[in-house]
Amino acid sequence: AKMIKYLLFKPLGPEDLPTLKELTTSEICKVWAGASRYIRRQLLQKRAVDIGVGTFALVPACATVGEDKALPVERPVFRPCRFLKKFYKLKCAKTKIPDETPFVQLDFEQIAAEIHFRREIVERCIHETLLFFAGALRDDKEVEFSFK
Repeated sequence: AKMIKYLLFKPLGPEDLPTLKELTTSEICKVWAGASRYIRRQLLQKRAVDIGVGTFALVPACATVGEDKALPVERPVFRPCRFLKKFYKLKCAKTKIPDETPFVQLDFEQIAAEIHFRREIVERCIHETLLFFAGALRDDKEVEFSFK
């Protein structure tokens, strides 16, 4: 149960985020750009990616073309994990990920190789950013977390 570590009972202190303190903003952005590319590649192969606080996946949708044509398409969604929603009392639209969708985790090794960082740095940077994100949820702060 990876996401349990994101259910925060107490505020985060600087000691909880040692890697983020050492990295520059541009290095942190580089790690997340690498993670975004990895997620996008998985989605293109019809896989869902679990990042610990939730899952990125493709879900069937309809696009309206012209006056009356509906075109079946797939749209990317982020579904926060159930426990996280309950714990932080989040209101989210219900999203059903198709049953046949295979799930994968982030491949830190692959992301690290692509951006020429050490694997541990990538893993810790992502983990601490998600912790920081959970901390913001806990303190009721507005959070914007964008993926390319």
